[in-house]
Amino acid sequence: MHTEHMDKEALILVSGGIDSMACVHFMKCLGYSIRGIFINYGQASYEEEFRAVGKIQSHFNIEVDLVTISSGRKLGPGELIGRNALLISSALFSGNIKKGLVVIGVHAGTPYYDCSEAFIERMKNVVEEYSNGLVTLSAPFLDWDKGKVYKYFTNEALPLGITYSCESGTLPPCGTCASCLDRSKLEC
Repeated sequence: MHTEHMDKEALILVSGGIDSMACVHFMKCLGYSIRGIFINYGQASYEEEFRAVGKIQSHFNIEVDLVTISSGRKLGPGELIGRNALLISSALFSGNIKKGLVVIGVHAGTPYYDCSEAFIERMKNVVEEYSNGLVTLSAPFLDWDKGKVYKYFTNEALPLGITYSCESGTLPPCGTCASCLDRSKLEC
């Protein structure tokens, strides 16, 4: 494990899914001091995601902060315009990070603007400006597609059974939302 980054913290947005769990492992392997942040923004999947985040927290023995933002309504599956901007801004605002990285597990291959390189670059500039250059935004899987993230996940022998990915928040998972379809394509 590298130690040159131990003076810096990685505040990782965790959702309980494959991407965020892979991010925790990836950044830990790079030698970062890891802390997670889970944002409850009214998503339908909140309860199951929160349960999975607790399991990820235990698996890696990391601290995870819970931040609740209320829109006064429960949000369903599908694209939520501005979601990743909200998550990144909330992490910067509520994450109590003085120096280091805010990390998000977005990957290539999605049609959403807030998973694009252009979006990440713009948000990186915002994060750096607000923190006087002491904090930056990292998206280590930005050039990887979901298949490559999943291959990394399995090659590192991370426990798939503790993750949860269903935008509807149902048990069993709905099988029809984008997250469920991704898992189906990956045969996981």
